[in-house]
Amino acid sequence: MDYKRITASTTTETRNLAELSKENGNIYETVKILGKRANQISVEMKQDLDAKLLEFASYSDNLEEIFENHEQIEISRFYEKLPKPTLIAIDEWEHGEIYYRNPDKEKDQF
Repeated sequence: MDYKRITASTTTETRNLAELSKENGNIYETVKILGKRANQISVEMKQDLDAKLLEFASYSDNLEEIFENHEQIEISRFYEKLPKPTLIAIDEWEHGEIYYRNPDKEKDQF
């Protein structure tokens, strides 16, 4: 995921639930979809952050050798300033970037 191209707001906004659930007509299903997507984004962000911070890992047991690494601090600050995964998921939903399907509804159609 390219975090520099994220257009989601970093602050919480009041949303119109009727407009959010306009696509599928069910607010509960919409919340479920957004929750699952937010979890996926959260896991992906955590893996990316862990991979970047692993480069700075020190495997020595000596506590006296621990020092501040400014690059590591900057990476952490960058990830802290990013919008929360829920806000990114809502932004993706509003732009039609989330694909979803409901197997139970598909089963009923056949």
